[in-house]
Formats: sequence, C-alpha cells, structure tokens
Amino acid sequence: MRRAAFPRWRRAVTATRHHLAGGDRERGANPVELAVMMPLILVLLFASIQIAAVFLARSTALHAAQSGVNAQRPYQAPDGAGVDSATHFLQTAGGWLVGWDSTDPTCVIIDEVEVTCTVSGRSLSVVPGVDFAVRQTAHGTMERVTDP
Repeated sequence: MRRAAFPRWRRAVTATRHHLAGGDRERGANPVELAVMMPLILVLLFASIQIAAVFLARSTALHAAQSGVNAQRPYQAPDGAGVDSATHFLQTAGGWLVGWDSTDPTCVIIDEVEVTCTVSGRSLSVVPGVDFAVRQTAHGTMERVTDP
C-alpha cells in the first residue's frame, strides 16, 4: 500500500516544482524589475537622508538659540553672553548647520524683560545642490530683582 502512494507523491512534487518554476517563460525577469525599481529606491533613500539632515540642522539651530537665551537671562549677565554661548555651541556641535558663521547668532534684549536669540544657516547637503534654509528662535524672560 505504501508503494502505491509513493509515485503519486513524487508526481505531485514534480508538478508543483514545475508549476512554481514557471518553465523558462520568465527567465531574467528579476534583473529587469530591479533595474526599473532601483532609481526609485535610490531617490527615496537619498531623500530620506536629506530630510533627516534638515531636521538635525533645525535641532542644532534651536539648541544653539536656547543656549544663547540661557546665557543671557541671568541677572546682570554681561552683554554678548548669549551670542558667545550660541557661537560656542555651534562650533562644537558639528557640521549639521552650515553657513551660520556668515549670519552669526543674534540675541536681542526687549525692554529689559525678555531676551530673544535667533540662529540661522543652511542644512548640510547630502544631495549635491540641495540644501534648505534653517532659522530658529528662542525666547526667555530676563531675571531681575523685584520688591517683595
């Protein structure tokens, strides 16, 4: 009884293998599909890396502006402490934000109550010729002595 079942099993495997292989009808189809899809895959890959570079540049600019505000907020902070702090941060933070040294960070004290620091530059270009302007601003209240 087992001998009779074995040839049917073998025929089923052979038929399935032939059906899955598809004969020679689609031979070479995978390289063609890959050649068609590869440019799209590469564009999506580089676009996602460029978007990440823009977000890192924005984050770097915002942290530099916050650093400037935190340095300029204390009571009787020297003039230019915020700009010095933001510049120091940008010099040590890496190259995600480029061109910031041509515009330099700015910190403005408004009515001796509030300080605003702005950092601007351009994102690092992963794709040649493609970069984005980045500008981030941070605000903070100045520390002051008040009567009880």
